[in-house]
Amino acid sequence: MSPSKQFLGELISEAIAVAIIIFIGCSAAAMLVLYDPSPYQGGYWGVAIAWGLSVTFAIYATGSISGTHANPAVTLALALYRGFSWKKVPAYCVAQIFGGFCGAILVYCLYSPVINHYNEVHQITRALGGGAGVFVTSPGLAITPFHAFCDEILLTAFLVFCIFAITESYNTVAPQANSGAFMIGLVVAAIGASSGYLEGWAINSARDLGPRIFIYLAGWGPSAFPGLPNYWWGPVFGPLIGGVIGGGAYQLLIRPFLPRPI
Repeated sequence: MSPSKQFLGELISEAIAVAIIIFIGCSAAAMLVLYDPSPYQGGYWGVAIAWGLSVTFAIYATGSISGTHANPAVTLALALYRGFSWKKVPAYCVAQIFGGFCGAILVYCLYSPVINHYNEVHQITRALGGGAGVFVTSPGLAITPFHAFCDEILLTAFLVFCIFAITESYNTVAPQANSGAFMIGLVVAAIGASSGYLEGWAINSARDLGPRIFIYLAGWGPSAFPGLPNYWWGPVFGPLIGGVIGGGAYQLLIRPFLPRPI
């Protein structure tokens, strides 16, 4: 296979991976947000599991082609610390954001009548944020936009730290081969179950930005950009910073002390 064809396949797989994540994860968010009583009432762990499994499915579907970064923070960290080509980074990130956009379209196809009904019942418009929580994240109870931004840095740092540990060739207790995808999904689920209500646990710039661009074009306007409450930048830049910190922490604090084969 020619290098250009291989690279095209990598970009397609990255877009598909993020589309899978958004299709499953934001559909779970729709179940949580749009229905009263929520099917997840008293069982938020189900939402977290859905997001985690979406990551696992994405890895199983595309991992053999691109490695399934499916997250600009992961791509950036791999370029900084694991030798991933810097030339590929911009295209990977664009493909990931495009995948998020396409995944949001699929969710909208499923739930647009329910979104419209939700807004009618609550007498709220899309421009005022009605139903936007299906697609994008925002600060939760008592959380300011800056605090949410800092949360995104910390949570993404933990995610990338764990991804580096799970995929480390010298880590003798890391899960092997196919089970790694499941463990990474569990990390995402654990983050959501423990911290999701803070700011929606985007932990992935493409996860928020792709759907945010879609809903801006689909009539949500100012509730998408600049967002409510002026938070569009938090889940975009916070994960990128967190990925650098988390990957660097693993490389500095864990990897030098791992046993090497003689």
